[in-house]
Amino acid sequence: MFKKQLTLLASVLAIVIITLGSCKSKYEKLKASNDYAKKYQEAIKYYNKKDYNKALGLFEVLVERYRGREGAEDLFYYYAFTYYKQKDYTSARYHFKTFADTYPSSPRAEECRFFSAYCYYLDSPIFSLDQDNTLKAIDALQLFINLYPKSDRVAEASKLIQNLRDKLETKAYANAKLYLTISDYQSAVIAFNNALRDYPDTKYGEEMEYLIVKAQYQYAYKSFETKQEERFNQAIAYADQFAEKYPNSKYLHETQTYIKESQQGIKQAQRLIAEAMSNSKLAKKLATKDTVTTTSPSEKNQPQKIPY
Repeated sequence: MFKKQLTLLASVLAIVIITLGSCKSKYEKLKASNDYAKKYQEAIKYYNKKDYNKALGLFEVLVERYRGREGAEDLFYYYAFTYYKQKDYTSARYHFKTFADTYPSSPRAEECRFFSAYCYYLDSPIFSLDQDNTLKAIDALQLFINLYPKSDRVAEASKLIQNLRDKLETKAYANAKLYLTISDYQSAVIAFNNALRDYPDTKYGEEMEYLIVKAQYQYAYKSFETKQEERFNQAIAYADQFAEKYPNSKYLHETQTYIKESQQGIKQAQRLIAEAMSNSKLAKKLATKDTVTTTSPSEKNQPQKIPY
């Protein structure tokens, strides 16, 4: 009985192997044949059945053969979308663009131009990574809008551009905050101001303008006394500007505190500099010192004085 079962199982396995082998050989035989019309027909069937791997295998054989011939337009259209369906967006965007450039008068040119840009959008990484594809996606989508201003896809393209700009905005905000985190206050002030210039309507506007006040105050506090008055005055100017723009801000109390501490810092620096005018030893110390200051009233564990 057991022997019969083993024989039956072996027979079934043999049939399965033969069947699979014959199917594979049929596809491979078609791929290697010179019947290009049959290959074309079967490639479309595979595509419609969502067997994109086999469809692509046949399309790759056909593209050179059909270049410049009747049927090439349909072939290149399916070829580009096969890559897209397989989520190979780098190859897909290239072939979509090639189609649009090769057949600019085709009814499908608009669609392919859009999908070429959309593939860049899909390849745009999270905000913390390099944003080269994000910038290219914005350019490609804007080009689509310029070329097809009456297209039904313009609204979608505009929305995608806004999503990409939001990502760049978040990156600019995060990069500026990183400077503040690592106590590079001067760079933080510059980066926050640049972000506000580039994205004037940013959702991070209020917080960034507050952080400019904070960073400028810390920059002034960590500076040598000979540099402090000018830098504290800049912190006060930023704080006044913030109070005028955001009179009901949750950060208002802290910015007012920075104003008071900056005013005290200016007076202290002025006294020390005035004393140094008649104290050569102190004057020499102010000119050459490079040591850690006492802790700021607003922030603990800060780095050394900034000698520039």
